[in-house]
Order: sequence, then C-alpha cells, then structure tokens
Amino acid sequence: MTSRLATIAIDAQDIRRIAAFWCEVLGWKIIEEDAGGISIAAQDGSGLSIDVLHVPESKGIKNRLHFDLRAEDATTSQELDRLLALGASRTDVGQGPDVTRVVLADPEGNEFCLLSRSVQEL
Repeated sequence: MTSRLATIAIDAQDIRRIAAFWCEVLGWKIIEEDAGGISIAAQDGSGLSIDVLHVPESKGIKNRLHFDLRAEDATTSQELDRLLALGASRTDVGQGPDVTRVVLADPEGNEFCLLSRSVQEL
C-alpha cells in the first residue's frame, strides 16, 4: 500500500487573504470554510486541495517545504508580473545569483518559487 497527497496545509493569521491570494494564483475556488480554516481546490474539484489554517503567530523562519510554480498560459516574465501584482514579493532565502528560479513570498511571507521555464516551453 502507498499514500497519496490529498491536502497541503498553509498556516496563516489572515486566512481569507491567503486563501484569496492562492485562489487567484492557481485559478482555484473556495470549497469549504469555517472559523478555523478555508479549503481551496481546482475549479473542477480534481486533484489535491490546500487548507489555509488559522494560527495566532506570524511566520518566523524560512519554510522547509514550498511550492514550485510554472507559468501555464503566459511567459515566465508575464507570470512574475502577475504574481507581484497579486501581492507576492521577491524574497531572499540565501539563493545565489546563478539560480534560474525566482524566489517569492505570499502576503504572509510563505516562500514559493516561480521556475524559469513556462509549461509551453517544456
């Protein structure tokens, strides 16, 4: 027997803001919500979901797990501009000048990367 990924959890102080950010980034929707968290998933409900869970404290250190994104319907440069407009920010986690990905953070500082090649370039 094996396991499969079903849900990824993101801790956040402002669960609405973070859920809305990731819905916009991924083109997903809210599928469930209560006082403790918000679940988001693909429009058609396929694949895994993300649970944005309320925590009282702010993020303190670099994430040990993060998302790697690829531009799907645009160039990597266009997608970077879109992510920054949605509220992402560039961040430094110690990456060197030779990295081919852009390291970003969501509005609460959770790191993620935009890979240098778009889906069309694969």
